[in-house]
Amino acid sequence: MADNDLPPRLTRLTFHGPLSESRAAGMVARLTRREPASVLDIGCGWGELMLRILEAAPGAKGLGVDLNAVDLARGRNNAAERGLAGRVEFLEESAVGTPRGPADVVLCLSSGHALLDADADADADADADAGPEAPSATEAALHALRPLVAPGGRLLFGEGFWQRTPTPAELATMWPDASADDHLPLAAVTAAATAAGFRVEWIETATEEEWERFESGYLADLEEWLASHEGHPLAEETRERVDRHRASWLRGYRGVLGLVHLTLIPVG
Repeated sequence: MADNDLPPRLTRLTFHGPLSESRAAGMVARLTRREPASVLDIGCGWGELMLRILEAAPGAKGLGVDLNAVDLARGRNNAAERGLAGRVEFLEESAVGTPRGPADVVLCLSSGHALLDADADADADADADAGPEAPSATEAALHALRPLVAPGGRLLFGEGFWQRTPTPAELATMWPDASADDHLPLAAVTAAATAAGFRVEWIETATEEEWERFESGYLADLEEWLASHEGHPLAEETRERVDRHRASWLRGYRGVLGLVHLTLIPVG
C-alpha cells in the first residue's frame, strides 16, 4: 500500500491544540522579552511554538522531546525550511525523569502526561481513596516541571480543566474510562502551580472558536480522505475513529472541557 494512499496525519493543523495565531503571537512576544538562550519543549510534537520562539529570539537554541517519530520528523523538516536546523534538536525519547534542562523557556502544552511514569499513574489511581492529599496528575506534572525551569525563566503550561463538573452521560461519551477526576477546575490548576513553586504571570483560556478550529482541523484531513476512499481497506476503521472522536467532542466535552495556558515564573 503506497504511503500517499494512506490517511494523512494532521496536515491541516498548525498547532496541536486549540491555539489561534493571534494568541500564539502574544505568547511568543511575552516569552522572548527577556531574550532567552534556551528553550525546552516537553511532548513537543512538531514544535511549532518552539520554532516561532527561536525565530523571535535569534540567540536561543531549542530542544524538543517526544515519542512520536512522525511528528518529530515534521518538526525537523519545518526547522530546516526556516533555516533553524542548526539551532534546534528534536529527540525521540521519554520525558519521564528527563535530564534535559534547566532552560530559560520551558513549554509543556497539554503534555503533562509525558512527564509521568505509567506505573506511578496507576499507583496514584489506586490511592485515589486516600483523601485530598493524593496528588493529581496536574500537580505531579507541575512538580516535575519545576526543576526544568532556569532561575528567572518561564514555563508555558497548557492544561485541560473542567469548566463545570461533567455529567455521567457526558463522561460516557468522552474518552475511554473518562472520570470527573481526570481534570481539575481552573482555580485548582492555578493553585497547583503556586504549590509547585511558581507565580502565575498570565492566564489565558481557549475560546470556543479556537476549539472549533482545532477540532475541525484535527479531522479535516481524514474526512477529505474518506470522501474519496470509500472502498479502501482502512476506510471502515478510519470512519469509525473519526465519527467516535467527533461524537466525543460534540456530545461529551464541548463546553465542558477547557484549556488554559499559564505563563509561570519559578520562585527563588
